[in-house]
Amino acid sequence: MMDNLRAASNHVVLKVILGLIILSFVLTGVGNYLIGGGSDYAAKVNGQEISRAQLDQAFNSERSRQQQMLGDQFSQLAGNDGFMQQMRQQALSQLVDQALLDQYINDLHITISDDQVKQAIFAQQAFQTNGKFDNAKYNALLSSMGFTADRYAEALRKQLATQQLINAVANTDFMLKGETSKLVDLVSQKRDIRQATIDVNALAAKQTATADEIAQYYQQHKNNFMAPEQFRVSYIKMDAASMQASVSDADIQSWYDQHKADYTQPQRNRYSVIQTKTEADASAVLAQLKGGADFAALAKSKSIDPISARKGGDMGWLEPATTPDELKNAGLTQKGQLSGVIKSSVGFLVVRLDDIQPEQIKPLAEVRDAVADKAKQEKAVDAFYQQQQKVSEAASNDNESLAGAAQASGLKVVETGWFSRDSVPQELNFDAVKNAIFNGGLTGQNGAPGNNSDVITVDGDRAFVLRISEHKPEAIKPLDEVKAQIADTLKHDKAEQQAKAQADKLLADLKAGKQDALNAAGLTLSASKTVDRNSQDPVAQTAFNLPQPVDGKTSWGVSEDMQGNVVLVALDKVSSGTLPQEQVDEMIKGVTQNNAQLAFEALLANLRKEAKIKYGAAAQMQ
Repeated sequence: MMDNLRAASNHVVLKVILGLIILSFVLTGVGNYLIGGGSDYAAKVNGQEISRAQLDQAFNSERSRQQQMLGDQFSQLAGNDGFMQQMRQQALSQLVDQALLDQYINDLHITISDDQVKQAIFAQQAFQTNGKFDNAKYNALLSSMGFTADRYAEALRKQLATQQLINAVANTDFMLKGETSKLVDLVSQKRDIRQATIDVNALAAKQTATADEIAQYYQQHKNNFMAPEQFRVSYIKMDAASMQASVSDADIQSWYDQHKADYTQPQRNRYSVIQTKTEADASAVLAQLKGGADFAALAKSKSIDPISARKGGDMGWLEPATTPDELKNAGLTQKGQLSGVIKSSVGFLVVRLDDIQPEQIKPLAEVRDAVADKAKQEKAVDAFYQQQQKVSEAASNDNESLAGAAQASGLKVVETGWFSRDSVPQELNFDAVKNAIFNGGLTGQNGAPGNNSDVITVDGDRAFVLRISEHKPEAIKPLDEVKAQIADTLKHDKAEQQAKAQADKLLADLKAGKQDALNAAGLTLSASKTVDRNSQDPVAQTAFNLPQPVDGKTSWGVSEDMQGNVVLVALDKVSSGTLPQEQVDEMIKGVTQNNAQLAFEALLANLRKEAKIKYGAAAQMQ
């Protein structure tokens, strides 16, 4: 079987590189199996070596993934040696786990057939064109990634075996009918409650805060009253989009002449090929063709490449960049011309040049509008950079203000109001601009204006020159400024303490059977309402933490509502609910999946516990 699969991949189309695509198996770590070892190792797992090359590949793959996910934030994290070492250790840990799983799979004699590997290859979307397996694309992708068909098949076999083990573990967990029923009853449970609210704000209005209390609170919590660092900024904004440019016919022609390759399709050739194992077989085929035999019929009956053979040897249209060297060097220049016997890395070939499409250049008239837009854009960008140069020179020559830069550019200076790091004006809200403002390089002494900045380019089409007009460092707000705020805080704290003390006393009375305690406190219970376990109301959540009523006696508790008031909660009744079968099925699925994950983690933990793992020098960042 593998011989057939190998034959389906080791043919001349392997040389046709149609593009560079990141294959799914590489992203999932299957490529780790394909890297050889060395004298310097990262780890040994029961004697099986994980090489530095394997670890480096896994680390670089994880680095690329994190960079794509985190964007600009990754650059900051990457500067931290501890973070990068942690990432490397994580990559190594995954390689160790995979090695342990491979060994366990071998112990269990889990095998993947050649046909399963073949079907998995055929099912990969990356290898398909219009939903069907494309052998040329398959081979080109493998070639572009530096893999042979055999090594890819072996890696995929290991991946499928690992998945089979995972599925075996995942599918072992289940829930009994009784367990499901109990879980449904618990999740769908409903509770009838009443509540009496102690209004904290009303109590706060009756509280007082003395000057000594306010002063003492201020001294103890000064750091809570910090005024953030603040800035006022002057700036000039340059925008490429505002550079309206007109272009002449000569400009359009010039741009088209300089970029003619963008509108050119190179010459394409169409070939047919017959692939054989031996030179003698190829010579026999060539003799038959010269004797008038039908090329397509011979390809179907004699070629060992099953993909091209089904098409009568046809390889489709190939551009110079995608044409294998064996075909380029065959010296075929005329339609219908046959090659001699060609020795290649996949056997011996006989090739025919079927057709030629000469180089085609789209005329300017056909693409004029698109070319004009490109020329305008380029002209605007040129003007944009010229403007930047003028502004930069003027801002440097006159470092006391932006007046010279404004005059040189014809742009106006914009003045901001006071702002902090948390309230940057939207027009200046770019990382590069904020860094220039907040890094201290443009700040003058004692709040005085600083120097003009260099030109700061953002998003490629906008640029700024700015200066800090005024600066206020971070400082503690004076007491007079925060006195009212502190007084409100103290009053609220006192009211909250009073409400909680009152609630605790009432709770003790109610649990003792003193049912008139609420009336005596001027409180009344609300009408009964039913709450479920999914409620986000903290009062409802408290109700589900209370013991169930016994013999019809109310169960009492204390909570807080979402407004911060203290609430006495009366739990009167607990009842079972129902769930739609679809929701029950999803719940069971979630529980079993979680249990399966725990089982798999336990399996890995046990394998690690029983394994002999030795770490080498390559495990550390060098």
